[in-house]
Amino acid sequence: MSEKIAIVGSGLIGRSWAVLFARGGYRVVLYDVKEELMTQAMGVIETQLRSLHESNLLLGKDPAECFSRVSTCDSLSSTVEGAILLQECVPEDLGLKRKVFTELDSMVSDTTILSSSTSCIVPSKFTESLSHRANCIVCHPVNPPHYCPAVEVIPAPWTSGHVKEKTISIMKQIGMKPVVAKKECDGFILNRLQYAVLQESWRLVEDGVCDPEDIDTVMTGGLGLRWSFIGPFETIHLNAPGGVRDYCERYSDGIVRVSNTFGEPRPLTGETLVKVTEYLEGDVPMEKHKDNLEWRDGVLKQLAVFKQSMPDKP
Repeated sequence: MSEKIAIVGSGLIGRSWAVLFARGGYRVVLYDVKEELMTQAMGVIETQLRSLHESNLLLGKDPAECFSRVSTCDSLSSTVEGAILLQECVPEDLGLKRKVFTELDSMVSDTTILSSSTSCIVPSKFTESLSHRANCIVCHPVNPPHYCPAVEVIPAPWTSGHVKEKTISIMKQIGMKPVVAKKECDGFILNRLQYAVLQESWRLVEDGVCDPEDIDTVMTGGLGLRWSFIGPFETIHLNAPGGVRDYCERYSDGIVRVSNTFGEPRPLTGETLVKVTEYLEGDVPMEKHKDNLEWRDGVLKQLAVFKQSMPDKP
Protein backbone atom coordinates (compact mmCIF):
# COMPACT_ATOMS: atom_id res chain seq x y z
CA MET A 1 0.00 0.00 0.00
CA SER A 2 1.28 3.50 -0.86
CA GLU A 3 2.36 5.94 1.85
CA LYS A 4 -0.32 8.13 3.39
CA ILE A 5 -0.70 11.91 3.20
CA ALA A 6 -3.23 13.67 5.46
CA ILE A 7 -4.85 16.94 4.38
CA VAL A 8 -6.68 19.14 6.88
CA GLY A 9 -9.03 21.55 5.11
CA SER A 10 -10.91 20.77 1.90
CA GLY A 11 -11.09 24.21 0.30
CA LEU A 12 -9.48 25.24 -2.97
CA ILE A 13 -5.91 24.65 -1.79
CA GLY A 14 -6.70 21.41 0.05
CA ARG A 15 -8.39 20.01 -3.05
CA SER A 16 -5.43 20.89 -5.24
CA TRP A 17 -3.00 19.30 -2.78
CA ALA A 18 -5.11 16.14 -2.87
CA VAL A 19 -4.85 16.08 -6.66
CA LEU A 20 -1.09 16.59 -6.57
CA PHE A 21 -0.36 13.99 -3.89
CA ALA A 22 -2.62 11.45 -5.59
CA ARG A 23 -0.90 12.15 -8.90
CA GLY A 24 2.40 11.50 -7.14
CA GLY A 25 1.26 8.03 -6.07
CA TYR A 26 0.36 8.74 -2.45
CA ARG A 27 -2.74 7.61 -0.58
CA VAL A 28 -4.58 10.79 0.45
CA VAL A 29 -7.01 11.21 3.33
CA LEU A 30 -8.94 14.48 3.46
CA TYR A 31 -10.49 15.97 6.59
CA ASP A 32 -12.79 18.93 7.17
CA VAL A 33 -15.15 19.96 9.94
CA LYS A 34 -18.25 19.58 7.72
CA GLU A 35 -19.08 16.44 5.77
CA GLU A 36 -20.75 18.37 2.94
CA LEU A 37 -17.51 20.27 2.31
CA MET A 38 -15.63 17.01 1.89
CA THR A 39 -18.32 15.66 -0.44
CA GLN A 40 -18.04 18.77 -2.60
CA ALA A 41 -14.25 18.49 -2.55
CA MET A 42 -14.30 14.90 -3.81
CA GLY A 43 -16.35 15.94 -6.84
CA VAL A 44 -13.92 18.75 -7.65
CA ILE A 45 -10.90 16.48 -7.17
CA GLU A 46 -12.29 13.90 -9.60
CA THR A 47 -12.98 16.61 -12.19
CA GLN A 48 -9.52 18.15 -11.80
CA LEU A 49 -7.83 14.77 -12.22
CA ARG A 50 -9.72 14.14 -15.46
CA SER A 51 -8.89 17.65 -16.71
CA LEU A 52 -5.18 17.18 -16.00
CA HIS A 53 -5.25 13.83 -17.77
CA GLU A 54 -6.92 15.32 -20.86
CA SER A 55 -4.17 17.94 -21.00
CA ASN A 56 -1.34 15.43 -20.46
CA LEU A 57 -0.53 17.03 -17.10
CA LEU A 58 -1.15 13.95 -14.94
CA LEU A 59 2.41 12.64 -15.36
CA GLY A 60 1.16 9.66 -17.37
CA LYS A 61 -1.12 8.45 -14.57
CA ASP A 62 -4.67 7.16 -14.91
CA PRO A 63 -7.19 9.63 -13.41
CA ALA A 64 -9.47 6.88 -12.06
CA GLU A 65 -6.54 5.19 -10.36
CA CYS A 66 -5.41 8.50 -8.85
CA PHE A 67 -8.94 9.24 -7.62
CA SER A 68 -9.17 5.80 -6.01
CA ARG A 69 -6.29 6.83 -3.72
CA VAL A 70 -8.26 9.78 -2.30
CA SER A 71 -10.72 9.36 0.57
CA THR A 72 -12.31 11.44 3.32
CA CYS A 73 -12.49 10.94 7.07
CA ASP A 74 -14.68 12.56 9.74
CA SER A 75 -12.15 11.98 12.52
CA LEU A 76 -9.07 14.18 12.74
CA SER A 77 -7.10 11.64 14.79
CA SER A 78 -7.87 8.86 12.27
CA THR A 79 -6.95 11.19 9.41
CA VAL A 80 -3.47 11.85 10.74
CA GLU A 81 -2.78 8.31 11.97
CA GLY A 82 0.05 6.77 9.99
CA ALA A 83 0.57 9.79 7.72
CA ILE A 84 4.13 10.57 6.64
CA LEU A 85 3.13 14.18 5.97
CA LEU A 86 0.19 16.29 7.05
CA GLN A 87 -0.71 19.30 4.91
CA GLU A 88 -2.74 21.93 6.79
CA CYS A 89 -5.04 24.07 4.62
CA VAL A 90 -7.18 26.07 7.06
CA PRO A 91 -7.88 29.82 6.61
CA GLU A 92 -5.06 32.37 6.96
CA ASP A 93 -5.54 33.25 10.62
CA LEU A 94 -2.71 33.04 13.16
CA GLY A 95 -4.98 32.11 16.07
CA LEU A 96 -6.58 29.32 14.06
CA LYS A 97 -3.19 28.03 12.90
CA ARG A 98 -2.00 27.86 16.51
CA LYS A 99 -5.17 26.06 17.59
CA VAL A 100 -5.00 23.50 14.78
CA PHE A 101 -1.28 22.80 15.16
CA THR A 102 -1.60 22.44 18.94
CA GLU A 103 -4.34 19.88 18.40
CA LEU A 104 -2.36 18.04 15.73
CA ASP A 105 0.75 18.02 17.94
CA SER A 106 -1.03 15.72 20.39
CA MET A 107 -2.06 13.27 17.66
CA VAL A 108 0.82 12.81 15.25
CA SER A 109 3.69 10.38 15.51
CA ASP A 110 7.28 11.47 16.02
CA THR A 111 7.99 10.97 12.31
CA THR A 112 5.02 12.84 10.76
CA ILE A 113 5.92 16.06 8.92
CA LEU A 114 3.57 18.90 9.89
CA SER A 115 3.32 21.18 6.88
CA SER A 116 1.27 24.37 6.58
CA SER A 117 -0.04 25.98 3.39
CA THR A 118 0.09 29.46 4.94
CA SER A 119 0.94 32.18 2.42
CA CYS A 120 2.49 34.75 4.76
CA ILE A 121 2.78 33.58 8.39
CA VAL A 122 6.25 32.34 9.30
CA PRO A 123 6.13 28.89 10.96
CA SER A 124 7.84 30.01 14.18
CA LYS A 125 4.72 32.03 15.06
CA PHE A 126 2.52 28.96 15.45
CA THR A 127 4.92 26.05 16.18
CA GLU A 128 7.32 27.28 18.90
CA SER A 129 5.57 25.61 21.85
CA LEU A 130 4.90 22.27 20.13
CA SER A 131 6.56 19.06 21.24
CA HIS A 132 6.93 18.11 17.55
CA ARG A 133 8.15 21.54 16.45
CA ALA A 134 11.23 20.05 14.75
CA ASN A 135 8.80 18.38 12.31
CA CYS A 136 7.05 21.63 11.35
CA ILE A 137 7.53 23.41 8.03
CA VAL A 138 5.62 25.56 5.53
CA CYS A 139 4.83 24.47 1.97
CA HIS A 140 3.12 27.45 0.35
CA PRO A 141 1.82 26.72 -3.15
CA VAL A 142 0.84 29.18 -5.87
CA ASN A 143 -2.87 29.40 -6.66
CA PRO A 144 -3.99 27.19 -8.41
CA PRO A 145 -1.31 24.65 -7.40
CA HIS A 146 -2.28 22.02 -9.99
CA TYR A 147 -1.24 24.41 -12.80
CA CYS A 148 1.48 26.43 -11.03
CA PRO A 149 4.28 24.11 -9.86
CA ALA A 150 6.30 26.54 -7.70
CA VAL A 151 6.01 25.87 -3.96
CA GLU A 152 7.77 27.83 -1.21
CA VAL A 153 9.37 25.63 1.45
CA ILE A 154 9.93 27.63 4.65
CA PRO A 155 11.57 25.91 7.65
CA ALA A 156 11.23 27.28 11.16
CA PRO A 157 14.50 27.95 13.03
CA TRP A 158 14.03 24.58 14.78
CA THR A 159 12.91 22.50 11.79
CA SER A 160 15.20 19.49 11.49
CA GLY A 161 17.40 19.10 8.43
CA HIS A 162 15.90 15.67 7.78
CA VAL A 163 12.36 17.09 7.72
CA LYS A 164 13.40 19.83 5.32
CA GLU A 165 15.11 17.42 2.92
CA LYS A 166 12.27 14.88 3.11
CA THR A 167 9.72 17.62 2.39
CA ILE A 168 11.69 18.84 -0.62
CA SER A 169 11.92 15.27 -1.91
CA ILE A 170 8.16 14.73 -1.59
CA MET A 171 7.42 18.03 -3.36
CA LYS A 172 9.65 17.07 -6.27
CA GLN A 173 8.09 13.61 -6.41
CA ILE A 174 4.59 15.05 -6.91
CA GLY A 175 5.77 17.31 -9.75
CA MET A 176 6.28 20.56 -7.83
CA LYS A 177 9.26 22.93 -8.03
CA PRO A 178 10.33 23.77 -4.46
CA VAL A 179 11.83 27.16 -3.66
CA VAL A 180 13.60 26.81 -0.32
CA ALA A 181 14.02 29.79 2.01
CA LYS A 182 17.30 29.76 3.92
CA LYS A 183 15.63 31.58 6.82
CA GLU A 184 12.23 32.93 7.84
CA CYS A 185 11.14 36.16 6.18
CA ASP A 186 7.81 37.95 6.65
CA GLY A 187 5.70 37.39 3.54
CA PHE A 188 8.11 34.72 2.25
CA ILE A 189 9.47 35.19 -1.30
CA LEU A 190 6.51 35.11 -3.68
CA ASN A 191 4.35 37.59 -1.80
CA ARG A 192 7.22 39.99 -1.12
CA LEU A 193 7.84 40.17 -4.88
CA GLN A 194 4.11 40.38 -5.59
CA TYR A 195 3.59 43.12 -3.00
CA ALA A 196 6.52 45.15 -4.37
CA VAL A 197 4.94 45.15 -7.83
CA LEU A 198 1.50 45.86 -6.39
CA GLN A 199 2.79 48.78 -4.31
CA GLU A 200 4.51 50.44 -7.27
CA SER A 201 1.44 49.80 -9.45
CA TRP A 202 -0.71 51.52 -6.81
CA ARG A 203 1.73 54.43 -6.57
CA LEU A 204 1.77 55.01 -10.34
CA VAL A 205 -2.03 55.14 -10.44
CA GLU A 206 -2.32 57.24 -7.27
CA ASP A 207 0.22 59.77 -8.54
CA GLY A 208 -1.63 60.15 -11.84
CA VAL A 209 1.09 58.60 -14.00
CA CYS A 210 -1.26 56.10 -15.65
CA ASP A 211 -4.63 54.37 -15.37
CA PRO A 212 -5.12 50.95 -13.73
CA GLU A 213 -5.64 49.23 -17.09
CA ASP A 214 -2.23 50.48 -18.25
CA ILE A 215 -0.57 48.64 -15.37
CA ASP A 216 -2.24 45.37 -16.37
CA THR A 217 -1.26 45.92 -20.01
CA VAL A 218 2.39 46.50 -19.07
CA MET A 219 2.33 43.12 -17.35
CA THR A 220 0.25 41.06 -19.81
CA GLY A 221 1.84 42.60 -22.90
CA GLY A 222 5.35 43.11 -21.56
CA LEU A 223 6.98 42.02 -18.32
CA GLY A 224 4.66 39.08 -17.67
CA LEU A 225 5.39 37.51 -21.06
CA ARG A 226 9.09 37.28 -20.27
CA TRP A 227 8.64 36.41 -16.61
CA SER A 228 6.43 33.44 -17.48
CA PHE A 229 9.51 31.51 -18.61
CA ILE A 230 12.57 33.47 -17.42
CA GLY A 231 12.82 35.33 -14.12
CA PRO A 232 13.99 38.91 -13.46
CA PHE A 233 17.63 37.91 -12.99
CA GLU A 234 17.79 35.93 -16.23
CA THR A 235 15.93 38.77 -17.96
CA ILE A 236 18.63 41.31 -17.14
CA HIS A 237 21.36 38.77 -17.95
CA LEU A 238 19.96 38.45 -21.49
CA ASN A 239 19.22 42.17 -21.88
CA ALA A 240 22.86 43.25 -22.01
CA PRO A 241 25.47 42.01 -24.51
CA GLY A 242 27.92 41.24 -21.73
CA GLY A 243 25.43 39.53 -19.40
CA VAL A 244 24.41 40.42 -15.87
CA ARG A 245 27.68 42.11 -14.88
CA ASP A 246 27.49 44.31 -17.97
CA TYR A 247 23.81 45.11 -17.25
CA CYS A 248 24.53 46.15 -13.66
CA GLU A 249 27.49 48.31 -14.68
CA ARG A 250 25.34 50.04 -17.31
CA TYR A 251 22.10 50.49 -15.38
CA SER A 252 22.77 50.23 -11.64
CA ASP A 253 22.93 54.01 -11.06
CA GLY A 254 19.63 54.55 -12.86
CA ILE A 255 17.94 51.70 -11.02
CA VAL A 256 19.02 53.13 -7.65
CA ARG A 257 17.97 56.67 -8.68
CA VAL A 258 14.47 55.53 -9.69
CA SER A 259 14.12 53.21 -6.69
CA ASN A 260 14.86 56.11 -4.35
CA THR A 261 11.69 57.80 -5.60
CA PHE A 262 9.43 54.94 -4.47
CA GLY A 263 8.95 56.35 -0.97
CA GLU A 264 6.95 54.77 1.83
CA PRO A 265 4.33 52.05 1.18
CA ARG A 266 0.89 53.36 0.25
CA PRO A 267 -2.31 52.11 1.94
CA LEU A 268 -4.63 50.39 -0.52
CA THR A 269 -7.51 52.76 0.23
CA GLY A 270 -9.07 56.07 -0.79
CA GLU A 271 -9.66 57.47 -4.25
CA THR A 272 -7.18 55.08 -5.85
CA LEU A 273 -9.16 52.13 -4.53
CA VAL A 274 -12.29 53.64 -6.08
CA LYS A 275 -10.49 54.07 -9.40
CA VAL A 276 -9.06 50.53 -9.40
CA THR A 277 -12.42 49.08 -8.36
CA GLU A 278 -14.26 50.92 -11.15
CA TYR A 279 -11.79 49.58 -13.71
CA LEU A 280 -11.96 46.00 -12.48
CA GLU A 281 -15.71 45.87 -11.95
CA GLY A 282 -16.12 47.20 -15.47
CA ASP A 283 -13.63 44.79 -17.04
CA VAL A 284 -14.11 41.82 -14.70
CA PRO A 285 -17.63 42.26 -13.22
CA MET A 286 -18.40 40.44 -9.98
CA GLU A 287 -21.45 38.73 -11.49
CA LYS A 288 -18.99 36.95 -13.80
CA HIS A 289 -16.40 36.29 -11.10
CA LYS A 290 -16.79 32.51 -11.23
CA ASP A 291 -16.68 32.54 -15.04
CA ASN A 292 -13.49 34.59 -14.99
CA LEU A 293 -11.88 32.27 -12.47
CA GLU A 294 -12.64 29.34 -14.78
CA TRP A 295 -11.25 31.34 -17.72
CA ARG A 296 -8.07 32.09 -15.76
CA ASP A 297 -7.59 28.45 -14.83
CA GLY A 298 -8.22 27.39 -18.42
CA VAL A 299 -5.55 29.77 -19.69
CA LEU A 300 -3.14 28.61 -16.98
CA LYS A 301 -3.80 25.02 -18.04
CA GLN A 302 -2.91 25.87 -21.64
CA LEU A 303 0.20 27.70 -20.46
CA ALA A 304 1.20 24.70 -18.33
CA VAL A 305 0.81 22.43 -21.38
CA PHE A 306 2.89 24.82 -23.49
CA LYS A 307 5.64 25.12 -20.88
CA GLN A 308 5.81 21.33 -20.65
CA SER A 309 6.56 21.25 -24.39
CA MET A 310 9.11 24.10 -24.35
CA PRO A 311 12.54 23.20 -25.73
CA ASP A 312 15.43 23.02 -23.29
CA LYS A 313 17.89 25.88 -23.17
CA PRO A 314 20.80 25.48 -25.57
